[in-house]
Amino acid sequence: MKETLFLLADLWMIFAGYFYGWTFVRRYGNYLLGLEWMVVATSGSNFLLWSLLGADSGSVLYDVAYFFDAFSRSVGITVILVMGLMKVTHRYKPSLGVDVGVFAVAIVAGLFLRHFHGADLHTDRAAYWVAVFYVVVNLLTAVFVGYFVKRLWEAGARWPGIWTALVTAAGTAVAIIYDFLPLPFDDANRTIFYTAALATWGTQGFVYFRAYRALHHHNAALDAKPADAAGAIA
Repeated sequence: MKETLFLLADLWMIFAGYFYGWTFVRRYGNYLLGLEWMVVATSGSNFLLWSLLGADSGSVLYDVAYFFDAFSRSVGITVILVMGLMKVTHRYKPSLGVDVGVFAVAIVAGLFLRHFHGADLHTDRAAYWVAVFYVVVNLLTAVFVGYFVKRLWEAGARWPGIWTALVTAAGTAVAIIYDFLPLPFDDANRTIFYTAALATWGTQGFVYFRAYRALHHHNAALDAKPADAAGAIA
């Protein structure tokens, strides 16, 4: 039963990542969020394949999983998420160079930080501070998402704002539990934790998309008002 729930949670994250990632790109031209969502989905696909092939720690898929994990925890679902949401909170329009640059930084961070995954935090001080870094950047991102929620609330999108706040709190809980608070009732493979984490990350992709869409439509309605008023005067 646990394994089935794990697979379902992973499939949900994969679907949410690819579907809403592509929709971000096609409908809103938001490559930051679209590509990051697809990175998360690709990470889930790699994790699923690794699990189905026997979950061998010596597999190259194991190392790839650590890369994707470090990529998103350090820059992807932090800096890239904030920059992507700023398109509807601040009308931010990054250049192609900025898009390429921030993903290049995320790749470098993923390649470097993946080496610290799985280390004993009690004996490896570098790994301990990397884990602290992940939590800190998550909390800083949550602060910005709190501002995003405020904008949603002011725009009258109350339910998208509420769900965004809830799923962000769940994501922060996952970030803290990940390295510092292992579940005492979990198994050696941390199946329960990863099931909850995958389900949370997939739900974040779904909820953030709908919240982004709500604020985008609100902004579009505001932009249309001057034109409507000018037409009425004419």
